[in-house]
Amino acid sequence: MPDVSTLTLNNGVQLPALGLGVFQTPAEETRAAVEAALLAGYRHIDTAASYGNERQVGDAVHSSGLDRSEVFLETKIWISDYGYDKTLHGFDKSARKLGVDQIDLLILHQPLPSDFEATLDAYRALETLLGDGKVRAIGVSNFMVEYLTTLLERTAVVPAVNQIEVHPYFQQRQVQAFGAEHDILTQAWSPIGGITFYRDGQHSSTLQDPVIGDIAKAHGKTPAQVMLRWHLQRGRSVIPKSTKPQRIAENIDVFDFELSTEELAAIDALDTGQRGGPEPELITLENFGRPIPEG
Repeated sequence: MPDVSTLTLNNGVQLPALGLGVFQTPAEETRAAVEAALLAGYRHIDTAASYGNERQVGDAVHSSGLDRSEVFLETKIWISDYGYDKTLHGFDKSARKLGVDQIDLLILHQPLPSDFEATLDAYRALETLLGDGKVRAIGVSNFMVEYLTTLLERTAVVPAVNQIEVHPYFQQRQVQAFGAEHDILTQAWSPIGGITFYRDGQHSSTLQDPVIGDIAKAHGKTPAQVMLRWHLQRGRSVIPKSTKPQRIAENIDVFDFELSTEELAAIDALDTGQRGGPEPELITLENFGRPIPEG
């Protein structure tokens, strides 16, 4: 069983540093992926209302034989459910699909710049859920410094987590530094650069990067394992996704080696500043709104 180190959130709650992400995992494949992850030693699963696979995550956890307290469940409220009352109902929908009374970490999936008041009201609903014990920790995702600044000024509870795109080619250091300053944990989505990037005029991938490849060879590990180790040593939470049992097991096999200061710095130096996912300020209800079905 791998030694999955834990990170302590700003309210004292602990979460396993490495978890399984199920973004874009079809509902019919999700249960098998989560079952494979739990067998491989994962104890943290990250899903979202908008992924359409919360029910399958819950089914896999409940059929695993593990005690509910052993698995850290994280999910996200979609922008279509922003607003105080709608977000409270969004929790109910997610909890029913997951088959739980309490969610370990509930976060807002995106800021909604065109209606930031609704975003703030949604966060206030998370604060209520936290106060009522229905969630153990709350946070945000894809929040840049300007959104975090306003959130901190106008709400009471500092987010425990900000889940953002971070990998060797896009590191968002300013956002990470702001988070560290305010005790907000950075959680990396696309931690091994699953999005394809243009680098030095070439259509390329972090998995083919020669710097990462050389470090991998030196440790007898894969490029993906080196990138995940880099995140962990930099103090981030990571949620790599895969549906292949072999890859799922490979991704958690990163606790038996250590990167040197020079190796970490070499990976740090790969940042291109080029985002792979959508620009947060371009997220609107018109473009991205979709109804989240009832539980």
